[in-house]
Amino acid sequence: MSDGIENGKGITRRGLIGTASTAALLAAAKTALPFGASIAHAAGPETTEAVLGFIALTDAAPLIVAKEKGLFAKYGMPDVEVVKQASWGTTRDNLVLGSQGSGIDGAHILTPMPYLISAGKVTQNNVPLPMYILARLNLDSQGISVAKEYEGLKVGVDSSVLKEAFAKKKAAGTPAKVAMTFPGGTHDLWLRYWLAAGGIDPDSDVETIVVPPPQMVANMKVGTMDAFCVGEPWNEQLIHQGIGYTACNTAEIWNRHPEKSFAMRADWVDKNPNATKALLMAVQEAQIWCDDMANKDEMADIVGKRAWFNVPKKDIIERIKGNYDYGNGRVEANSPHFMKFWRDHTSYPFQSHDAWFLTEDIRWGKFAVDTDVKSMVAKVNREDLWREAAKAISAKAEDIPASTSRGKETFFDGKVFDPDKPADYLASLTIKRAAA
Repeated sequence: MSDGIENGKGITRRGLIGTASTAALLAAAKTALPFGASIAHAAGPETTEAVLGFIALTDAAPLIVAKEKGLFAKYGMPDVEVVKQASWGTTRDNLVLGSQGSGIDGAHILTPMPYLISAGKVTQNNVPLPMYILARLNLDSQGISVAKEYEGLKVGVDSSVLKEAFAKKKAAGTPAKVAMTFPGGTHDLWLRYWLAAGGIDPDSDVETIVVPPPQMVANMKVGTMDAFCVGEPWNEQLIHQGIGYTACNTAEIWNRHPEKSFAMRADWVDKNPNATKALLMAVQEAQIWCDDMANKDEMADIVGKRAWFNVPKKDIIERIKGNYDYGNGRVEANSPHFMKFWRDHTSYPFQSHDAWFLTEDIRWGKFAVDTDVKSMVAKVNREDLWREAAKAISAKAEDIPASTSRGKETFFDGKVFDPDKPADYLASLTIKRAAA
């Protein structure tokens, strides 16, 4: 955003931030910014700049809307850049570089990634880069899709119907390929949970491959894969192109499940606490806006732009409204499994949810069995900063959870995760790499 862009009252945004702002100037700016009142906190941000990455997935909408609607500028951060990343691997690499190294300071990210990066599990030479999770960006509405060749099996949330077909492929020396977006990430874990619940071992019965979200449809089109797990709009686009169908919405595996997070380098946050709060306030307001059904059409218009997703509105609009055509004859209008951005405590990063992601990554060998989950969550999850920002935007009291835990979680196959007893959950699982 240019320093010289005027807000409609003859006042530059740079002027609002860079000079000793007066009450008169703030009053003049008040009506020019989309959500009204200007900077709410007394101490201004330490910097007006931050570089945030995103992947072309619908759950990146809060960052994009915060930029497009002037919300970062509203809270004193007019120079925030929201930059497209080619893959989650690129996101990781650019976080390691940081904006000082022409990388990024924070990102729309798969929730387990800040933990994997902080622990040095996925970084070059296993060098840890401390990260903080500041907010959850969404709940629900990822998809597991299968190729059209499996149309007759009517694959749904029960993956066991694929077991025989996948076994034949393996016996023939051409194992089925299932794709996810990053090892140990959310899509990897949903796909693994779904396969394992149906008796299919994701490490030995199929070949698991990594494909960036925007490349999923093209890869299935040329027959590179049999199934994939990714966020929207790619599952819906697959259907519109007649290449495959949606087996299940991930909310059918775990209703109201956490998905992406807004995370930043810990050193950036520690250096810029006021700027961090400003970013969080902008993202939270954007989440409230995105959650309003009255704004869904405009949201689809915004994220579908060439600069963001470069995707037709028809590939975005129906599922964000809760209208699901699974592409196999199953149609559900007003599904409860649409993507949430604010309601149901979506934005608050429950520490209990992070504990589940870490436990699943222990299940599949990404972390050692003796990993101190509670300690790791305490270091990475900064729900305290989320609470400060939520209060600063005058969020309703009922929108701020009383506890850092949402309690026990029940999955579609009857498994129960008690965040106080992760070892019991691990012990209940049949297919796993870890010995609980």
